[in-house]
Amino acid sequence: MFSRFKKPDGAPQASSPVAANSARPAVAPAPAPAPKPGISRPAAPPPRPAAEAVAADKEKKRKERLGELKQELHKRLLDNLNLAALEQASEANLKLEIAAIASEALDEMSVALSQADRNTLNQELYDEVMGLGPLEPLLRDESVNDILVNGPNRIFVERGGKLTLTDITFKDERHLLRIIDKIVSAVGRRVDESNPYCDARLADGSRFNCMVPPVAVDGSLVSIRKFKKEKLGIPDLVKFGAFTEEMGLYLQAAVSCRLNVIVSGGTGSGKTTTLNALSSFIDNTERVLTIEDTAELQLQQVHVGRMESRPANVEGKGAVTQRDCLRNALRMRPDRIIVGETRGEEVIDMLQAMNTGHDGSMTTIHANSARDGISRLENMVAMAGIEMPLKAVRSQIASAVNLIVQASRLQDGSRRMVSITEITGMEGEVISMQEVFRYERLGVEPNGKIIGRFNATGVRSHYSDRFRQWGYDLPASIYEPIN
Repeated sequence: MFSRFKKPDGAPQASSPVAANSARPAVAPAPAPAPKPGISRPAAPPPRPAAEAVAADKEKKRKERLGELKQELHKRLLDNLNLAALEQASEANLKLEIAAIASEALDEMSVALSQADRNTLNQELYDEVMGLGPLEPLLRDESVNDILVNGPNRIFVERGGKLTLTDITFKDERHLLRIIDKIVSAVGRRVDESNPYCDARLADGSRFNCMVPPVAVDGSLVSIRKFKKEKLGIPDLVKFGAFTEEMGLYLQAAVSCRLNVIVSGGTGSGKTTTLNALSSFIDNTERVLTIEDTAELQLQQVHVGRMESRPANVEGKGAVTQRDCLRNALRMRPDRIIVGETRGEEVIDMLQAMNTGHDGSMTTIHANSARDGISRLENMVAMAGIEMPLKAVRSQIASAVNLIVQASRLQDGSRRMVSITEITGMEGEVISMQEVFRYERLGVEPNGKIIGRFNATGVRSHYSDRFRQWGYDLPASIYEPIN
């Protein structure tokens, strides 16, 4: 059994002092009443040590001084560096040249710095010239999953599902806009008042989105979803506690037997990671085509064709949508089609592909549950402007989709596969579904960590016969619930 934690009872209210009548003689204050048993008065917070405050103020002034020096040295670097030759120079040689120019400039300015401060300044100058300035240390930090910039002075990062405010800042809004322009110009885009937002992909594959004033009220907004270099498989996710080995065996049979799978979940719930892991069960003899807005999938097969949609240019021409890619993919003899995320009119072509011989196709959608995922598919069909009776739409979905895998990010930041649900057909005008596995929440530890377990529902898979025909005779025990 797990205990539930209750909030402590309210603390006793202190009695307010009553002012003495000025006409009466002064009397000694009554002694404070002794505390009642079982009730302790909260201690006043200790004052901040003077040494700590002085050290914090000293560190703040040091950073401000280095920031001013970096701004001046950056101007000198732009005047002295051969910008045309930067791409040909090696990183080591470029760092040596930057250090030499900075050292000469500091001597001319009669500025004395410690070696540690010089090293810090040289690295920041290199990041300004060749990288993304203050964001570079965060991009190099492998523990950071997301970088979120709310104006020049507030940069947040997400580690382990939790958001924290960093002490990294831009000098001002102009500095932030210069870094944004550096990113978007590298992919042939631009942002300004007439076009205040942009999606792009960084050189390492990380997904970038920005929005600038006047639409962004308090300063430019930037979000970067970092590209994970390691390829996580099903054993890795089982090790991390995302699901169990039994669920992994079931998913291996489902993907290998070419069930059409939808991975559903909210933002940051691990949908793309799950889709990547599921793709590891696809046989190397199959031709797989992937379609994405921003290329993130890391499929582990030999025969993979990757496509990426493209927005319109400045003149509003040249756009290539996911639907364009999907229609073209159907003419390229695919065995399976994987769409990174279905969120618009391409849902029609995706469902048709699943229904016309491209079994084993997969995609992700944004939804909070398997039933919500079905409703979302119905809404996307309606938004595409296709006039079909609701029953016909649901019949199309029921015949196209076999499995919905629901991913979720819990309050403690952990990511779990909270449900695996099969679509079994139609009952009247309603799509019939059955849940095979689920994550059961049992409580919360004092440190906020969610206590839970994965459990089978006791329902035998609707596709058990298909699994057996394909050589995956799963033991009946994996469907037995834990009592």
